[in-house]
Amino acid sequence: MTKRASVVSVSSPSPPRRRSKYTLAPLVLIAANVVLFSLFFVWPAVIGLLYSFTNYTGVGAFQWIGLDNYHNLFGDSTFYDALTRTLLYTVLFVPLNFVVSLLAANLVVSKHAKGGSVARVVFFIPWLLSPIVVGVLWRWMFGENFGLVNYVIEKFGGDAVPWQSNADLSLLVVVMAAAWAWTGFTMLLFIAAIKNVPVSYYEAASLDGAGPWRQFFSITLPSIAPTSFIVILLNTINAMKEYPVFVALNNGGPGTSNNLLVQYIYETGFKRGQIGYASAASFVLMLILMAVAIIQLIVNRRVENR
Repeated sequence: MTKRASVVSVSSPSPPRRRSKYTLAPLVLIAANVVLFSLFFVWPAVIGLLYSFTNYTGVGAFQWIGLDNYHNLFGDSTFYDALTRTLLYTVLFVPLNFVVSLLAANLVVSKHAKGGSVARVVFFIPWLLSPIVVGVLWRWMFGENFGLVNYVIEKFGGDAVPWQSNADLSLLVVVMAAAWAWTGFTMLLFIAAIKNVPVSYYEAASLDGAGPWRQFFSITLPSIAPTSFIVILLNTINAMKEYPVFVALNNGGPGTSNNLLVQYIYETGFKRGQIGYASAASFVLMLILMAVAIIQLIVNRRVENR
């Protein structure tokens, strides 16, 4: 009788658990994000991929033309010019922004520096400005006939520099403007990373006689390596997609010499009415960005596993 009662007790169903209202809140929030991600990313991406295999012009029906857009794109010299200029801009912008931001972050967190809070706000203000405003400000400074920089140069007896009519100088001005605008955000990332480095490391290094430069290269840089990786990855992706600063500053000029890939895609799709062709270029750009991100992830993982 006792054994039977025990079996009945074990096999009896447990009372139903009451679903807490707090278990539904994460599901609702996740569902909202899934809907927004699907609506504003997945669906446009699917439509864009579909258009890249058609001759869609933005109006009326379209015809399926297979890989013709991609075949024509890889034979388009204008596309290669825009891709080359985009890579050159990225190669110039990413190291400049990295060095300037890291230098500013070290100066702000230094125990010998005064007014660190004020400097942090001053460095961060450019990042709050619209890219259009950044472009207009730098165009006023580096205009050939009315710019502040040429005015100062001529006041000291020099000749006006062709900041806008020379393609290389025009690109260099955009690189400096974009680096200036992004320094605040990148600097904050570096400040947070530097402050997480244990002070005991620097104290031990000081006892061993290591100077500031030796401490920076032997302690600070290795300790902030994960943040440096994120900074390089974000800056590379942003540089490859840069558009508003170029348009506001020199509109990709002089002429079309500084047209980047995004500007090439915009003009092809919306000015020439070749939506299908522009969609193919967009997917090539997306594949390039994915390849860059994957390569950087692999390199970062190998560095961390050493």
